[in-house]
Amino acid sequence: MRKKIEEEESFLDLEGLRNLQTNKETAESSRPEEIMESSVDANEWRLEVKRVTPSLKVHIRTDNKDWRTHVDQMHLHKDGIETALSETKGYLDKLHKEITRTLEKIGSREKYINNQLEHLLQDFRGTQDGLAEVKEQYRQASGGVTERTRQLAEVTEELERIKQEMEERGSSMTDGSPLVKIKQALQRLKNEVIQMDVRVGVVEQNLLQAKLKDKTNMQRDMNKPIGNGNEYDY
Repeated sequence: MRKKIEEEESFLDLEGLRNLQTNKETAESSRPEEIMESSVDANEWRLEVKRVTPSLKVHIRTDNKDWRTHVDQMHLHKDGIETALSETKGYLDKLHKEITRTLEKIGSREKYINNQLEHLLQDFRGTQDGLAEVKEQYRQASGGVTERTRQLAEVTEELERIKQEMEERGSSMTDGSPLVKIKQALQRLKNEVIQMDVRVGVVEQNLLQAKLKDKTNMQRDMNKPIGNGNEYDY
């Protein structure tokens, strides 16, 4: 707070300056005509002048809302912008020329490289086409291999099934119980065949007897005398 008061006291307004000028003129008009000699030491006077000089400086407070201040600031900024623009424009023109020259060099170098590598590019394109064909053949071959792998898996599965069946049949052949059952079945068949033969023999005997009986009856009927009767001639 004290510092603020001291700063405010160090400023003199215009009215105080006018009063100071008026007092100075009044003092000069009332100054005696004879020359006055000072009894003050020169060194002390210089020290006193140095001490009071900061307090005697006139500071005019500027109002930021004043249009004159804004105009001065605009002119100041305009001058700064024009100065910076002229310098920057020179740098940009120089940079543009360098970039243009560099692009021209790059374009000419690119054309030269394209001309030198044209046959290599053609070989590269041909190699790419060949690679595409090989990839297509590989894809087709991979599809065929996949199909054959599937078929091989099916054949392997079928082979395993057949092996299992053969093992089951081999184990059943080493077992004697099925053979015994077969022998028993054959014996039963033989017995049944014998019984059938006996029955067939009996049936044949009966048929033979029936035939003989029929033959005997037929002969007896043929040998039987025919009775006398009137014969009629037609």
